[in-house]
Amino acid sequence: MTGPAAILCAGEALADLLHQDGDTWRSHAGGSTWNVARALAALGVASGFAGAISRCMAGDALWRASEAAGLDLRYLQRAATPPHDIISGDVAANLHFDVTMMPPGWPHEVQWLHFGGTSLARGPLDLALIALAEQAKAHGLRISYDPHWRNLMGPAYDATLQRMTELADVIKVSDDVLRALFRSHDTLGSLGRLRARNPAALVLLTRGAGGASLYHGAQTWHAQAPVIDVIDVVDTLGADDAGMAGLIYSLQQWPDASMAAHLAFAVAAGGAAGRVAGAHAPDLGAVRALLGRVAVIC
Repeated sequence: MTGPAAILCAGEALADLLHQDGDTWRSHAGGSTWNVARALAALGVASGFAGAISRCMAGDALWRASEAAGLDLRYLQRAATPPHDIISGDVAANLHFDVTMMPPGWPHEVQWLHFGGTSLARGPLDLALIALAEQAKAHGLRISYDPHWRNLMGPAYDATLQRMTELADVIKVSDDVLRALFRSHDTLGSLGRLRARNPAALVLLTRGAGGASLYHGAQTWHAQAPVIDVIDVVDTLGADDAGMAGLIYSLQQWPDASMAAHLAFAVAAGGAAGRVAGAHAPDLGAVRALLGRVAVIC
């Protein structure tokens, strides 16, 4: 959906290489926060991606994909660097995002900022994004956060996890990511440690085929994954990102809805994404078609 972004997702945009038949690989635009921005646009929200991409062929493809998704392109910067160095990552274009080049007056247009992915684990981008989150918080904007754990998120990432958890109004984490972040096999214990850092935050815990749970204060809601024929499940890549977008969308569009309804919409969005290959962004019709298959219990 075009127009000034009401929801802004900040982080990395990159190319996901998906294996096809034989020795064939196909490139798909991706990156956790970029996926969320595109999924929000597919649901009908004016959204944008704040990040940097290269000025080479890969960056051109990401620009075209952002344009096709209807994202607010004012927040997408072009960096005169190679797109990625797979070995070191030191010259990845997304690391060169300049917060000072954000559109003038953006805090008065944007209502919500979403952060996450490896963008918060690599300097100098990590400090820039934390500063952006702090600026957004000072302006009263809502913040969501999805760590998306990777191997580079070792003990050095703990301070970032602490600060972003403190700033976030909404946090999404999967069970395996939670265990990795806290370096513990105790999922519920790690969840308790996370929530203790920001008791007021709404926390979505996803468990893949095991469904998802939503925690707010002393209350908890559980949802089973939607009942989908196995043949309909094509690819789970990006399903968690679509679920994150679904939760943001539901909270933003229907603030008076129940937490059970918000959870059901998020789970249905993730399920709808899995019915198409690649990091698919389902539209509102596709999500609503699965809502009736999601059961939520308190």
